Amino acid sequence: MNNYIEIDPALDKVNDECGVFGIYRNNDDINVVTVCHDALYSLQHRGHVSAGITVNDNQKFTTIKELGMVSEVFNDKTLAKLPNGKIAVAHVRYTMNAALDRAANQPLVIRYREGSIAIASNGSITNFPEIRRELERGGSIFQSNSNAELMAYVIATERIHTDDMENAVLCAMKRLKGAYSTVICAPTRLIGFRDIHGFRPLCIGKLQDSYIITSESCVIDTLGGELIRDVAPGEMVVIDEDGFHSYMLDQKADKTSLCVFEYVYFARPDSVIDGMNVYTARLKAGELLYKEYPLEADMVCGVPDSGIIAAEGYARASGIPYGMGFMKNKFLGRNSATGMDKKKRLLHTKLTALKANVAGKRIIVIDDSIVRGQTSQHIVNLLRKAGAKEIHMLVSSPPFVHPCYFGIDIGDSESFIANRMSIEEIRQEIGADTLGYLSVESLRKTAAGANIELCDGCFTKQFSAEIPTSFFVDKYAKKIEK
Repeated sequence: MNNYIEIDPALDKVNDECGVFGIYRNNDDINVVTVCHDALYSLQHRGHVSAGITVNDNQKFTTIKELGMVSEVFNDKTLAKLPNGKIAVAHVRYTMNAALDRAANQPLVIRYREGSIAIASNGSITNFPEIRRELERGGSIFQSNSNAELMAYVIATERIHTDDMENAVLCAMKRLKGAYSTVICAPTRLIGFRDIHGFRPLCIGKLQDSYIITSESCVIDTLGGELIRDVAPGEMVVIDEDGFHSYMLDQKADKTSLCVFEYVYFARPDSVIDGMNVYTARLKAGELLYKEYPLEADMVCGVPDSGIIAAEGYARASGIPYGMGFMKNKFLGRNSATGMDKKKRLLHTKLTALKANVAGKRIIVIDDSIVRGQTSQHIVNLLRKAGAKEIHMLVSSPPFVHPCYFGIDIGDSESFIANRMSIEEIRQEIGADTLGYLSVESLRKTAAGANIELCDGCFTKQFSAEIPTSFFVDKYAKKIEK
């Protein structure tokens, strides 16, 4: 996930990288393969490019992974090849690499002098080039450009010089900069760890007497488990035959930096991330949009699916009826077509306006973000053709003005419409009667209940973490592949 090229134009949206899951089965009558499979369905929104499961059965690692959605990769026949072992990790992947490199599919299993480990990670290592060059000078041979492979090599290298896997991971965490929430299936334990800034979410749960580590709490709820807590920034948790153990890195960030877009778009609404319910945050965004833009209209609607909850919040605060403005086709299959043809096809088949509900009405339509503007323009056109009298577009986040260096795929600064046009010019470009963005101050209020500080650098150009090296930054500016 380290090839920084232009984003897939399919829906002109922000994209996350991955979802991770791990389970350590105690003496419970549960099937870890079934649990992993169900967990991946709950994480599908975090990555749709590939899916994989690795099971450790008496220190024998068995892996099935492939490009595709969870339903495409796994069926009864493939699942039957996986044993019901003691420890397992699973992964869904989003990639910025249009080449869809199979070698980067996770979980990644490596075998080295001290045994084997399977790793599944979400995030972006910002000192990736420096560490890779260092490892290659030492004789390492890389099969992909994935963060997971780099992390695995660093951990394996540290393990040779330390007494145990715990110390190896802690030493690796000191070397690895950037964003990562990671699970590792080791020979006798399950390990989860999170970078010192806490960019990506990671939480701990229990299913009967077994432990779970995963990206979002909705997974634990779906499985019928109990959320224990979030993994703290800079924390490593270990589950083995002796139980649960926690280790804190002896380095602390000046400021934690959970990506605020988890609350705006990425996470599932039924998740609780770092103490804050995602649904509540999105509802609050809609309420604050009304305070900033108290418009008059006949109906409020949201762009499926990410704008719906904010639209409900706006309707509740304003007293304007909430209604369905669009129908979404949820059964579009994946297609190998790329470029503008794919973009146009998807835009015209994924959403249709509900004419019976919007014709002759003044419509407030709410979306979570505007990146390049093509999708917003299409949404306005749909409503116009369906007979909407007025179209007022509101956005439950501020304008994008800066790329993300920590694992979120939004392209480079030049691709952002907000860097090329004023808000009035964007309004004219997309054809709306009104255009309004949620302010940064209000965005921060939406997740004020979180027990972690937030990163909003893509809106403010202010990052609390160390900005990557010029080599890494150039990847965004030049839009080239390594």
